[in-house]
Amino acid sequence: MSAKPKVIITRKIPAACEAEAQQRFDAVINRDDVPLSTEQLKEALRDADGLLPTVTDKVTVDVLATSPLRARIIANFGVGFNNIDIEAARRLGLTVTNTPDVLTDDTADIAMTLLLMIGRRAGEGERHVRNREWTGWRPTHMLGAKVSGKTLGLIGFGRIAKAVARRAHHGFGMRIIFSDPFPPKPEEAKALGAEQRGTAEEVLREADFISLHCPATPETRHLINAERLKLMRKDAFLINTARGDVVDEAALIAALKSKTIAGAGLDVFEKEPAVGPELLSMENVVLLPHLGSATLETRVAMGMRAIENLTLFFNGQPVRDRVV
Repeated sequence: MSAKPKVIITRKIPAACEAEAQQRFDAVINRDDVPLSTEQLKEALRDADGLLPTVTDKVTVDVLATSPLRARIIANFGVGFNNIDIEAARRLGLTVTNTPDVLTDDTADIAMTLLLMIGRRAGEGERHVRNREWTGWRPTHMLGAKVSGKTLGLIGFGRIAKAVARRAHHGFGMRIIFSDPFPPKPEEAKALGAEQRGTAEEVLREADFISLHCPATPETRHLINAERLKLMRKDAFLINTARGDVVDEAALIAALKSKTIAGAGLDVFEKEPAVGPELLSMENVVLLPHLGSATLETRVAMGMRAIENLTLFFNGQPVRDRVV
């Protein structure tokens, strides 16, 4: 019997996934649960047949240039893969996979959580109570924005955006508008109560709430910049559960300070895990620590999906979630 392929797992993952990985592979797990350095990532690629990194591991062109390169597959733990230099991996003949589908519902739930929290000032209100500043109910205290029946604009209309549309339209009676370069069939949009707009700019001008659902690519970096923020209504809110660099964080801070927009709900940040100090002091922002897929069920499913991709690859079968 041939030796099991060696796989290096860069962070602690759910126990069920670790046990499965150790059963199938010669699995080495980073028990310290801190990001590997550039040199440690290079060493991993030299030492193992496969790498199971997370979206926080920067597998750059420099990392991939290590020699000799033993690894043949990078099975990313996450639906996003902008942490990996895809073109460099392609040139080297590396297979790269991700973990789509399994985190759709949880991320959609977080988008709706942020929407409700920022619209109804829930984060601010919770701090108000904890700080013992609440003196009792009164008619004009902490008035927020009604959510039900409002217009939700979606930038991008993939799996997660559709799940958000379903919750918002069927659960809260929201009117849905969206822009996407690859729109769904008209009947699919109609079933979600969604109306297409020709450009992101049209969505930004019209919606009460804007939720971002586009991948992080060179083309989408700073998609939401100062110019586009000015297109939004002054009583509108921005929600980002996509990727941090889709938003120009400095421009967003300026827009929030000047009341160009009413508020923002953020689960991701441009220089994550660093968060702009000015954001931390603002009451018209809700900040979450990248919780989009953070349920036990989904993180287990993500790990198992990555392990499945590795298993298929090492068995010489087509992988399920090939990026390159």
